[in-house]
Amino acid sequence: MNYNETLSYIHSLGRFKYEKGLSRITEVLAKLGNPQDNIKCIHIAGTNGKGSTCVYISEILKSAGYKTGLYISPFIVDFRERIQIGGEYISESNLIKHSKAVIDTGVALNEFEFITAVMFSYFCAEKVDVAVIETGLGGRYDATNVISNLLVAVITKIGLDHTALLGDTIEEIANEKCGIIKGNIPVVTIANQDKKALKIIKESTNNLTLPNTPEIIKSDIFGNTFIYKDNEYTTTLAGVHQVFNAITAIETVLKTGFAVKNDDIYLGLKNAVFPARLEVISKNPLIVIDGAHNPDGANVLSEFLDNYGNDFVCIVGMMKDKNTDGFLKRTIGGASKVILTEIESQRCMKAEELKETAVKYNDNIIVETDTKKALLKAKEFNLPIFVFGSLYIASNIRKTLINNNI
Repeated sequence: MNYNETLSYIHSLGRFKYEKGLSRITEVLAKLGNPQDNIKCIHIAGTNGKGSTCVYISEILKSAGYKTGLYISPFIVDFRERIQIGGEYISESNLIKHSKAVIDTGVALNEFEFITAVMFSYFCAEKVDVAVIETGLGGRYDATNVISNLLVAVITKIGLDHTALLGDTIEEIANEKCGIIKGNIPVVTIANQDKKALKIIKESTNNLTLPNTPEIIKSDIFGNTFIYKDNEYTTTLAGVHQVFNAITAIETVLKTGFAVKNDDIYLGLKNAVFPARLEVISKNPLIVIDGAHNPDGANVLSEFLDNYGNDFVCIVGMMKDKNTDGFLKRTIGGASKVILTEIESQRCMKAEELKETAVKYNDNIIVETDTKKALLKAKEFNLPIFVFGSLYIASNIRKTLINNNI
């Protein structure tokens, strides 16, 4: 298979094709020689902030000179960004090679199980010093939860998302996320963790680190400056929530046992970039792309939207399995115009259907199903533009902006 054929095969496997459980991933990894056993890992679960925290940790360890693997999902720009070493995406040839190895095992897998097996095979072959691994969904039955050489387990901010699969309450969801905790391995959680979730986390471990509250010096759409444990740090990732993700990363790295200097932490946090997380794509006009799609994400996003009063336009698209009412209620009320759009995906909610909810919170609704036309329409109003509601929508519009220079 060539690269495009490999991608087509992976995408054909489906997201939820089989019952949840670790039997399939365990079987395929056994046939591959259990590569996961040869990799020191940091494992991250949570509802919000997983990806950003992973990138912070990876960048700090990279700055300290360690060969660091990074596994995240979903991708925004290129499928290969899901699997990286030292900030470099897995090559097309290596993706083909390790995919073939997984296929040759003959084990039937869904898409996430498949790419997780590829990741473990690749990281083992490349002899990474450490791998920073983000769960795909939940924790207990997530395909990544076969790690045997675990250095630290991290639980980021927990909220209500994927309730049909993980549970209807914070406690139920936290219990699933805490499934990555093993024995007396160090556990780090975010300083502003939900109280109900924190109770479950504390019941799941006797080795918990809860970071101190940082002192925030500056926070705007272009990043943050803050003091933590008498040291000043900067992030280019925007939002106060990124400060809390950053200090979670700091405490995680300190628990790994790796030799890391404060300069490494400073550089790692400053160098960390993550597409479609309050990402400023253009300054004039201001265009901000954000993958926020659940109530917690809406709360973070709304802090920025409130700064613009009624002087902004938003482009919104969402997936069918999200809490559209709770999300739109918090985000679109102040917009001068709300442009609803969609992408070609069975999971994507039709813009006309989304409008039925959106009109409850804003009278100025425009439906434009084509994302490129939605962007051009938004520019007509000469106001700041915010794109949100789905990482998939954000990714689509981001590519349109960059590739077409709109």
